[in-house]
Formats: sequence, structure tokens, C-alpha cells
Amino acid sequence: MANENSPLLAYRLLGEEGVAFPANGAGGPGGASARKLSTFLGVVVPTVLSMFSIVVFLRIGFVVGHAGLLQALAMLLVAYFILALTVLSVCAIATNGAVRGGGAYFMISRTLGPEVGGSIGLMFYLANVCGCAVSLLGLVEAVLDVFGTDATGSSGLRVLPQGYGWSLLYGSLLLGLVGGVCTLGAGLYARASFLTFLLVSGSLASVLVSFVAVGPRIIHLTPRPGSNGSSLLPQVGHFTGFNSSTLKANLGAGYSKDYTTGAMMTFASVFAVLFNGCTGIMAGANMSGELKDPSRAIPLGTIVAVAYTFFIYILLFFLSSFTCDRTLLQEDYGFFRAISVWPPLVLIGIYATALSASMSSLIGASRILHALAQDDLFGMILAPAKVVSQGGNPWGAVLYSWVLVQLVLLAGKLNTLAAVVTVFYLVAYAAVDLSCLSLEWASAPNFRPTFSLFSWHTCLLGVASCLLMMFLISPGAAGGSLLLMGLLSALLTARGGPSSWGYVSQALLFHQVRKYLLRLDVRKEHVKFWRPQLLLLVGNPRGALPLLRLANQLKKGGLYVLGHVTLGDLDCLPSDPVQPLYGAWLSLVDRAQVKAFVDLTLSPSVRQGAQHLLRISGLGGMKPNTLVLGFYDDTPPQDHFLTDPAFSEPAEGTQEGGSPALSTLFPPPRAPGSPRALSPQDYVATVADALKMNKNVVLARACGALPPERLSRGSGGTSHPHHVDVWPLNLLRPRGGPGYVDVCGLFLLQMATILGMVPAWHSARLRIFLCLGPREAPGAAEGRLRALLSQLRIRAKVQEVMWGDVAGSGEPEEEEGDFVNGRRGEEEAEALACSANALVQAQQGRGRRGGPGGPEGGDGEEGPTTALTFLYLPRPPADPARYPRYLALLEILSRDLGPTLLIHGVTPVTCTDL
Repeated sequence: MANENSPLLAYRLLGEEGVAFPANGAGGPGGASARKLSTFLGVVVPTVLSMFSIVVFLRIGFVVGHAGLLQALAMLLVAYFILALTVLSVCAIATNGAVRGGGAYFMISRTLGPEVGGSIGLMFYLANVCGCAVSLLGLVEAVLDVFGTDATGSSGLRVLPQGYGWSLLYGSLLLGLVGGVCTLGAGLYARASFLTFLLVSGSLASVLVSFVAVGPRIIHLTPRPGSNGSSLLPQVGHFTGFNSSTLKANLGAGYSKDYTTGAMMTFASVFAVLFNGCTGIMAGANMSGELKDPSRAIPLGTIVAVAYTFFIYILLFFLSSFTCDRTLLQEDYGFFRAISVWPPLVLIGIYATALSASMSSLIGASRILHALAQDDLFGMILAPAKVVSQGGNPWGAVLYSWVLVQLVLLAGKLNTLAAVVTVFYLVAYAAVDLSCLSLEWASAPNFRPTFSLFSWHTCLLGVASCLLMMFLISPGAAGGSLLLMGLLSALLTARGGPSSWGYVSQALLFHQVRKYLLRLDVRKEHVKFWRPQLLLLVGNPRGALPLLRLANQLKKGGLYVLGHVTLGDLDCLPSDPVQPLYGAWLSLVDRAQVKAFVDLTLSPSVRQGAQHLLRISGLGGMKPNTLVLGFYDDTPPQDHFLTDPAFSEPAEGTQEGGSPALSTLFPPPRAPGSPRALSPQDYVATVADALKMNKNVVLARACGALPPERLSRGSGGTSHPHHVDVWPLNLLRPRGGPGYVDVCGLFLLQMATILGMVPAWHSARLRIFLCLGPREAPGAAEGRLRALLSQLRIRAKVQEVMWGDVAGSGEPEEEEGDFVNGRRGEEEAEALACSANALVQAQQGRGRRGGPGGPEGGDGEEGPTTALTFLYLPRPPADPARYPRYLALLEILSRDLGPTLLIHGVTPVTCTDL
């Protein structure tokens, strides 16, 4: 774990030549003993051979002959510019810590996460597998062009039989040779690659010498069919030696039909062929597990290889343009043999480059596959690839890849697949650029690579260039590759992956959230854009799941914080008991599928803890403006963990993966009659504290009675409609008049309207009850309320109820004028609360019965029931001694009403302006 989280520390302090990383893919297949390749043998040689491939011998004439020298140089500059951008990103990532086995896959997965890294790693692996097959089939075709019985050239031994079966046999034999070298280990591969490098270098040297040493000559070309296809036309090409007229004739473009395919060439098609041969820059990075010092070898070796191949390509372009006429260039792509001082040496170079490219692809594929298997992203499918020899060679991955290459060889001609291979390579290059771009944009303090010749501009340009090249080479393959990457990412996301790698997405989110939080200025808040930002105080979530989900529905895209107070004094404890609890609460949030933050605190009392949370929860402009509490009564709490399907646990009490079950992380609900952590006095005091802090307050009662479909994330359905009843005036304040228009009443209307926007509550009908005073005429107040609702764009049914029966006299009251703070006696206050409760129940009963005069009318049939009731919550009394009486009146007021929210709003929340 330490090495995974601190690669810089593990590499710089603990590692020398062959640092000992953990066996799970950390240091390559074999750990320290396998790290023995130098920069030259491990990076420069395989990268040079991969970037040359067979193009350097068989496609120089194709590019210069069709595009001309000027456009060919432009193509080369653009191609190498794109590759150089990716090389800069590779160098930056490689010098930012210990690079382990897997090369590009390791870099991408440890930056973008297992989902993206695993999908691109598998695509990069398949690209190497198919690339190996393409190289082998190209080698077979090159051999048969000279030694095949059907060869059309003027020279050749013509001893090898031809046909699909024979080509498959030759390819399988060559694959056996390549696979045998790779199976015996990276050391033998390095020596074989070095030998191949010497052969290719000697062959190229002979070609360069031939341009100077060979005099002008006429070269007879293979006859081609005429334009009508009826006859073969003899052609000749001219090797003029260094001639300015030849150079002048070759400067401009001369696109014509490709004699191998019959297709008309364009700038895009020629550029695609050239770029296909230059996409081997990751060959050295794929050997990261076998390098002595990958953080130094990968950037240095890759840069040297790119510079060397670029110089050779430039030189060959100029020499070909100076010495060969366009007919020779366009009609004989293998003209190097015709002008060479010793033609067999050119053949050796062609065969050597094809063989080395296949070896590089196969061993690179095996290392990527071994890293994928070690990370266990695809389960048992890749289990055989974990097998390594005693010396650390992943021969299981080599054999796995050998079988896949053999299957690809069965396809025979792979001209179409060659474009797909290049597109897959470009996807990997774009992902490396994206990884470096993400690290740079995240501004993480630990991203400080020793290679500094890059910036976010180069990374972004690299991503864009790779994507552009993908669609330029093959739009269909590009679209298919992106679709495949999306499907693989979805599969890995569903399976779940390691979380200890570190996700750059989290760093980017942190960076962006911090930036936008700073721009979220509380001084620019406006009532038009108000939204509820809830702090729900939870004692034990086992008994509060329905309320937790209801609050999630009420937040309307606003902040939602689950707060919990742990009782204790840090001075008397050896460590903070709160920090270990965060994991359980975050798991609760995931399991309940609510969009909430978690904030825990330690305090000597719940009231003080609630004050802490109200003051310090949130950040900047995202701070709670509404406190939500469960109602304080004697109802025994239910254990919703036992009945909620989302919280069903295995019998042995462990979750998948061996972690403790969530039910074991929270204590059982409080038993009836057991002492509480919060007294009635402190409960009401907490409500008063919130109002003093200018916070809205919501008290939720009997939320456990809500039907499950009302708390779900989907639609609540319309089979049995429900009512949401709103009483937007203080029922403990027996005074007529338009009390429903105060701030608190409007807050109730707003919260009820927000709930109706939730899909699970779409079928609920909003009813607003308008209480008439003893002297008010029916209809007048209803008209004013309907006009207000029209201005507020609230659709609801307004129903008038007589208030005079329980209003009593209209004598003035103290200060707030309700029975809680006034001079009324306890018996009179309780009588009023009982009358108000009976009034609300009566209206609920009319909805259920649908009797005459009820909201639905009819003849007594079953009508819609009240699913949730919103009541006006009066302020607590100014005298703390009256807190118990206040709580008792609230209990009487909301008794037997079913799910009820008592709400007191102190901030304006509605606006009639645009």
C-alpha cells in the first residue's frame, strides 16, 4: 500500500538498480531480478525498429512519388509533430515516479483510473497482437515476392509454393520463431533485437551509399495493365543520380493510382500510410518492467529513437527526390533493391525490420497483458497471463498472446485491420496525452516531473491531433474504437476496480470545485434562485431511513448534509472517535442512494454539536439554510435496516469483499423507555438556536408511514392518487385575517411545491387550506389566495374551512400572539391544539371518504388519501421554562395525522418577477 500510494518515496529512497516492488505487478514480472535492460537495448533499439518497420524500405518511393518532396516533408513534419507531443507527455509521466510493468497501460490506468486505463490497456494490447500478425503477414508476402512460385519480378528463386494454406503455414512458422524468442525472456529478445538492429542499420547504410556510388541507370519495371485493362504496357524508370532537374520534377505532388490496390491516392491516404509506419514510439515504454531505470530510460531512449528515425526519413526523402524519376518512385515501391550496390542486403533489411516489428509487438503485448492480469481487472479470463517463470519472464502472457496472434493469422489479408491497429495505437497515445493533461490541470503538488519540456498546451494539442488522425485514417475504425472503449469502461465500472491507485478525476474535481466555490459569492444571492440547503441531524440512521430519503427529495438540487453528533470530550480521549466513523456514514449514503454529504462532530451535548454543525457545515456559498429534525415523541423507533431491500445483508454479517456489513457499523435502535441522548428541553432549545441563526426549521413526524413508492427515485405511479395538504397559517394563533401571506406561510407553499416536482410525487395533488375568520365572507380570501398562487406559478386546489369555531375571542396577544407565548392557560391552549388537530384530521377524513362537501364530492366512495401534511410551526417561546409546554402542544397538534412536516421559514423564498 505504501508503494502504491507513494511511488516517489518507494523509488527514490528504497530503490537502486532493481528496486524491490511488491510482486503484484509492481516492478515488472519478476521483480528486481528482471530489471536488467539498459536504455539502448531496452528502449532505443525496439523503438527505432518499430518506427522504421517495413515502411522505410517499401514505402519511401510511394510517399515521395505521389506527394512530391514538399508535401512529403510536410507530412513527415506533421506526423512527427503529433508523435513528439505524445513523447513529451510520456517523458513527463515517466519522470514523475516509479514506472512499473505495463508501460503505457500503467501510466494511463494509474492516472485516469482502472475503468479508462483498463479499457484502453486492453485495446492497446489487441493493437499489439494484431500488429504482430500484420508484420508477420507482411514478411510472408515480402518473402513470397522473391521466392514464391508465382512471383512476378524479373528475378527470384521461385521455390516456395503459394496459396492461403501455405501463407498460413509460413506465418505460423515465423510466429513460432518469434514466440520462442519472447518466451525465453527479455534478455534473449534484447540480443535478438540488437542483432536485427545491426542488420537493418547495415542495410540502410548500403542504401545510402548506393545513392552516391551507383551511376545513372535505366530500370525495367514490371508491366502493368493499360487503362482499358486489355494489355500489359512495358515501363522503365530512371535512376539519374544527383540531378537538379530530377529534384525539380519531384518537388510537386503527382497523385495517381496505387498499382498494388488500383485506388486513386490523395493527400490523406498517403499521409495515413506514412503515419502507420511511425507509430512505434511506445515500444520502449512497453518494456518498463525490464528496464534498470525506467524513469530515465523511457524519456531518454524514446527521444533519441524519434530523433534518429526522423533524420533517416528526411535523408531518404531528399536522396530519393534528387536521384529517381517519378515513374520509378510510383511504379516500383521496392526500388532500393534495383539501385543497391548489393540487392540481397536490402532484402535482409526488409525481412529484419518485419521480424523485429513482430517481436516488438508480441513482447509488448505480453507485458501489457501481464500487467492487466496482475491488476485483476477482467477476472479469471486473464488468469493464465499471471504465470511467470523462475527468472521472472511472464511466459503465460506470451503464450496467451501467441494463441491470439495465431487466430488473427487465420484471417489472411489484413489491409483493413492495419488501419484499425493504427487507430488503436492513436487511442492509447491520446490517452497518454490526456493523462498528462489531467495531471497538469489538477495542479497536484505531487506532480513535479523532472522532465519539464511540456505544458498543458502540448498535452491538449496532442489529444486533439491524435483524435484528428484517427478519423483521417479511418472514420469507421475511429468511431468503433471509441464505442469499444466506452463499452469496456462501462463493463469495468460495473465490476468495480481498485480504489488505491488514486484518480486524477478526483483531483480535477477538487480543483474545479474550489475555483467555482470561490466564485459563488453569497453577496450576490437572489430570492429568484433560492433553493433549500438542508442539514439533517441524525442520531441513529437505522430508525431514520424514510426521513433521510424524504429530505433528499426536498433538497431540489441544493446542498444536503447528514449531520451526526458523537457525545464526548476530546480532552478525555486518546484519539478522535469521529474520524473512523466517516466510512460507515459514506457507505450509508451510497446504499440509501441519496445525494448527501456527511459531517460529523464531537461535542459534550447534542445541542452544542448542532450549533457547531449549523455554523461550520458547508463551504462558501454552499451552507445549510434549513435544519431538519425528527420529531421528539415517545414512539419507539423502528429498525428500517431489517425491512429495506437496499440494506439486506448476508447472514454472516459481511459485505462482498470481506468488509463488515453496514448493519454492524451502527448500533441497534433505542429500546422503549431507555434514556435518550437529547432531553426535551435541549430539543426545543436546538430549534430556537436554529431560528436565532436565521435558519429555517423542519420537524418531521411519522415519516416511516410513507409508502415506499413515495420515497423511491422513480415515478410514484398514478394508480392511487394522494393529496399533499398544506396549512399555511399558525393553527395555534386563533386570529382571522390573511395570515397565509407571511414569510413562513410562503415557505410552506414553496417546500410543498418542490416536493411535487419530484417524479415520485408527480401524481400527488396539492391542497391548500384557507382558514376563514368568524367575520370573513366565503370566497373573498380564496380569490386573493388564487391570485397569489397564479403569480407564484403554483398549481393547487384551494379549500376554505371555517376557523371561527375554535378561534375564541379576538383579544390582543403578547408579542407573537399565539397560545405558546400568550397569556392563555394550559387547558385552553391544549383545547385549541386538540381542536386544530381535529380540524386537520377532519379534512383528511373527507379526502378519504370523499363525502358531501369533501374535496372530491361524490357519494361516499373511497377518495384520494393524504400522503403528507405540511403544518405551520410556531416559534418556540422566549422563556425556556415553557419549552416542555411548547413541545407538548406540537405533539397534540400533529397527533395521528400520519406523515407530517412542521415547518417554520424565516427567509423569503418566492418571487413573482422574471
